[in-house]
Amino acid sequence: MRVFVTGATGFIGSAVVQELIGAGHEVIGLARSDGAARALEGAGAGVHRGDLEDLEGLGRGAAAADAVIHTGFIHDFTRFREVCEADRRAIEALGAALVGGDRPLLVCSGTGLLTRGALATEDQVHAIGSDAFPRVMTEEAVDALVARGVRVGTVRLPQVHGEGDRGFVPMLIDIARARGVSAYVGDGANRWPSAHRLDVARLFRLALVSPFAAGARFHAVAEDGVRVRDIAGSIGRHLGIPVVTRSAEEAPEHFGWFANFAAMDGPASSERTRRALGWEPVEIGLMEDLERGHYFTSRGA
Repeated sequence: MRVFVTGATGFIGSAVVQELIGAGHEVIGLARSDGAARALEGAGAGVHRGDLEDLEGLGRGAAAADAVIHTGFIHDFTRFREVCEADRRAIEALGAALVGGDRPLLVCSGTGLLTRGALATEDQVHAIGSDAFPRVMTEEAVDALVARGVRVGTVRLPQVHGEGDRGFVPMLIDIARARGVSAYVGDGANRWPSAHRLDVARLFRLALVSPFAAGARFHAVAEDGVRVRDIAGSIGRHLGIPVVTRSAEEAPEHFGWFANFAAMDGPASSERTRRALGWEPVEIGLMEDLERGHYFTSRGA
């Protein structure tokens, strides 16, 4: 199968590319720089030059493929609504090239869009609108493609960990370094679901070759919920700094724009995904990954 992958040199996308090539698929990755193109060629993938805002180029890449995986996203939180709108347009462009056929498209979303505090399952739709949380535009774009007859599925991601992580855990580490304490909010019992990037990559491959129906939702969740208090504790031990609590009122001053994420309680289940795909995570969990130390020597870079 010839698979077009966006975000193909990113933290998750690069693992997906290796997983697909290892299974015998031909991969064409989107590359916006010479360095990205060289990385793809070194991995054994083909190169499609362009970026996520080149809508015509995205359409051409999708049109020439047997399947599409969209892991790309512009990670600029200073203009979050703008980049979420760019993601919506990218999904629309990829899907438009697949209308009228049965070629699959898999799109990344997040478990954080779902109901907070209760165990989220695959059958739940996003619980908040894009006015409140712009990232919801991703699933709104998927819904629109389903209505057009595109066989598009959503892979909802938790906190994906592993070497090269630039997500929530490295942000907590950076804040802890800057503040001199490793903090959590309240009692720290709020939970982040998690999965290792290699397990996530395998899920993408299994979903891609499965006969999923348009609108299918998969949860790439290995651990339903890791307590943020435990994550903060590991950070404190590795950095040799105190572990402290911050009240909900104190959190914005301590964490800045990250305060809502630090307090987020979003456990999620992958039971239905495991049954549907035969997916069983085999890599280490988040806490064991933290104990290996690479998060503190590389600062998640």
